[in-house]
Amino acid sequence: MECLNTSSEEGYILVGFSDWPHLEPIFFVFIAIFYSLTLCGNTVIIILSRLDLRLHTPMYYFLCHLSFLDLCYTASTVPQLLVNLSGFDRTISFGRCVAQLCIVLSLGGTECVLLVAMAIDRYAAVCRPLHYTTIMHPVLCRALVVFSWVGGLVNSLIQTSLVMAMPLCGHQLNHFFCELPILLKMACEDTGGTEVNLFVARVIILVCPLVLILGSYAHIAKAVLNINSMAGRRKAFGTCASHLMVVAMFFGSAISAYLQPVHRYSEKGGKFLALFYTIITPMLNPLIYTLRNKDVKGALWKVLGRGTDSA
Repeated sequence: MECLNTSSEEGYILVGFSDWPHLEPIFFVFIAIFYSLTLCGNTVIIILSRLDLRLHTPMYYFLCHLSFLDLCYTASTVPQLLVNLSGFDRTISFGRCVAQLCIVLSLGGTECVLLVAMAIDRYAAVCRPLHYTTIMHPVLCRALVVFSWVGGLVNSLIQTSLVMAMPLCGHQLNHFFCELPILLKMACEDTGGTEVNLFVARVIILVCPLVLILGSYAHIAKAVLNINSMAGRRKAFGTCASHLMVVAMFFGSAISAYLQPVHRYSEKGGKFLALFYTIITPMLNPLIYTLRNKDVKGALWKVLGRGTDSA
């Protein structure tokens, strides 16, 4: 294999799902539908969070940022995937590949930390209800959001610089976007030292937030079990169920993709796993929060009612 010292000039070919050409039209239709639902659902969440005063709370402040993050996350990969599936263009320049890798890792890292902020909010709501407004002060909420975005960006820059410092062999990326494990598999030299450094970075951005989330929910579970009435327990659990579902989907798929050794990473399986956390999860997030939340559904019907009245 030829080492790609000239990769900055020649770029890469994204193989995508071209191994299954008969499935590409089907993938195109379904992914286009899912992407449209993602755009609509997350945009609705952001608009409702701004328009309805009942949603001007810390939980919906974080949810608004999560929806914006999901919009950016899908926009960084899905349009290119649709072009790839259409067969018009399967190439990506070296510069775009580096930018895409950095953006995807940054947004993924931001979501990890943002889900911790949402867990802190749920902990304060269930375990410290009398001090909730004091704990979840707007200043703290803004600080948590800023820390999420900055933390994700810093971790991404570290991982991206480590990967792109290695010489890469070949011009074909067996994926539909510039995914970190695929780039590692293309390295022309031993990646042992780099993999160790990357593993540490991934543990910091994936495992540490998950431990904090699970710790907060351990305290929440203890507090819920101390509630005497079944109705009270059900209400307390209901405030956390949506967040738990999102945490399970996001961290489950992310850990499966990023915390396994590179030599065990399946290129074909990795594509379908990537479809889950780049398309399915961002599409389901607004549905989960909307269907299980009376405030969001009430705000939606209120806006729709206004639209009908004004018409």
